[in-house]
Amino acid sequence: MKRLLITGAAGALGRAMRPRIAHLAEVVRVSDIADLGSAAPHEEIMTCDLGDAAAVDRLVEGCDAILHLGGISVEDKFSKILNANLLGLYNLYEAARAHGQPRILFASSNHTVGFYRQDEPVAADAPMRPDGLYGVSKCFGEALARMYFEKFGQETALVRIGSCMEKPTNHRMLSTWMSYDDFAALIAAVFRAPMLGCPIVWGISDNDSRWWDNGHAAYLGWRPRDNAERFRAELELSPGRPEPSSPLAVYQGGMFTRDPIFTEE
Repeated sequence: MKRLLITGAAGALGRAMRPRIAHLAEVVRVSDIADLGSAAPHEEIMTCDLGDAAAVDRLVEGCDAILHLGGISVEDKFSKILNANLLGLYNLYEAARAHGQPRILFASSNHTVGFYRQDEPVAADAPMRPDGLYGVSKCFGEALARMYFEKFGQETALVRIGSCMEKPTNHRMLSTWMSYDDFAALIAAVFRAPMLGCPIVWGISDNDSRWWDNGHAAYLGWRPRDNAERFRAELELSPGRPEPSSPLAVYQGGMFTRDPIFTEE
């Protein structure tokens, strides 16, 4: 690729991916509303509010692929989620439609199905059961991406990220964890696949206790290598197993199922 766009590049996940996927394109365009730091030699920085359609159009112009990490990543007030996760995503897809339909990896979330119990198998095509407004926004994002695929042929990988961080921090993440290296490998697989379509991909490493299966997306050629099991002994000591009635032990979405609706001031 000549130019790869990363939205949300100032966030924890964006910062982790910037050096790991730099080899995928001649130029990596990084964007956020927060401070992006100094540009690496292969990077170009563009500050952009996803809610600004004209700015998003300029952001997408000239890009061959988009890693869309931008938006609100936790439960929050609806006004914030609306601007970044709904309006912002619509602006991104309209910009992509106007500029040659670059392939997109959309960072969706396990919180689209957060109200399934941990003992319930969930297929990629199972009905959504979001655990909050953030989860609802990701359901919207998946539906929007599917519509642009069906109507215009816009290819998108809908990656339902579990818990992507350096290492799992609680017992639930023994099932949901995805290492930074495995996510970087997934990004490369998505953008290199001869044909993509619009698949749902569970964003998890090769965890022994994983809840989700990616057999339907095997054609991408992605084979995660890390396994959260190596952290089990550490997590058994601290923070230890949650109480059986805790959302961390009951629901796939964990504590998100207990979050209130954050009202506007």
